[in-house]
Amino acid sequence: MIYTVTFNPAIDYVVRTGELVPGSVNRAESENMFFGGKGINVSIVLAELGVRSVALGFTAGFTGEAIENGARAMGIETDFIRLPAGNSRINVKIRSGVETELNGQGPDIDNASLEKLFVRLDGLSADDTLILAGSIPKSLPSDVYERILQRLSGRGIRTVVDASGELLLNVLKYHPFLIKPNDQELGGIFGVNISGFEDVELYAGKLRELGARNVLVSMAGDGAVLLDESGAVHRSGVCRGTVVNSVGAGDSMLAGFISGIEKGPDYALKVGTACGGATAFSEGLASREKIDEMLKQL
Repeated sequence: MIYTVTFNPAIDYVVRTGELVPGSVNRAESENMFFGGKGINVSIVLAELGVRSVALGFTAGFTGEAIENGARAMGIETDFIRLPAGNSRINVKIRSGVETELNGQGPDIDNASLEKLFVRLDGLSADDTLILAGSIPKSLPSDVYERILQRLSGRGIRTVVDASGELLLNVLKYHPFLIKPNDQELGGIFGVNISGFEDVELYAGKLRELGARNVLVSMAGDGAVLLDESGAVHRSGVCRGTVVNSVGAGDSMLAGFISGIEKGPDYALKVGTACGGATAFSEGLASREKIDEMLKQL
């Protein structure tokens, strides 16, 4: 079974306007609501691909109830921990030629609730896959990803980490099966400007030397690079289409990759690329129909 963890899920309220005028009343031309957070996004796209997963994490208040109900309505199994206070986030995304975002802070996660998550993760067994995706709330210790991987180490659980900076670097000693920085995050880790496939391959190799088994680097409009655990390099171009949405494309790529990995790294990279493109060219996350359309291009 695949398990995704979203520490700080959200309702994304997407509003489209004409020219945004600060200090004035601006009226929406259209609006949508999406239930998300990086781990939930992965679960949603996995469901589109016909792959089961269980979404774990924390929810609070009436917005948390809406997130849980929305996820289940999309066919996702959930096992969220309800927090005793606060409300899950609402992120406001204003699209008026350029994108402006106002992301909520989210509820505090207390130690007792965090321990409940640890206990649930203790129930994972060999051949399960655990995906840790995204940043963590300020109320959690900065080493929480590290503590989780340490706790699961040596049990045959396939771990996947989609994070940046120290949050990512600190887990590499536990040899995660897959990490997925984008090229900007990769450059930030090493304090360099990444330019082109060669730079990506060089610094992805350094992450492998630090312990990652497979490194998948998304490069937006330039494609993606996979450095697999044998040291082989796999490159992918991009799908053709008009970009209308920048939210969740990386999560979609991760979902596609995990869904296809049993058929080999080249196939996994192909499905991941198709899923990322399908989301980038859609108002929300990738649908199966759009994914199939992208696969035909590849």
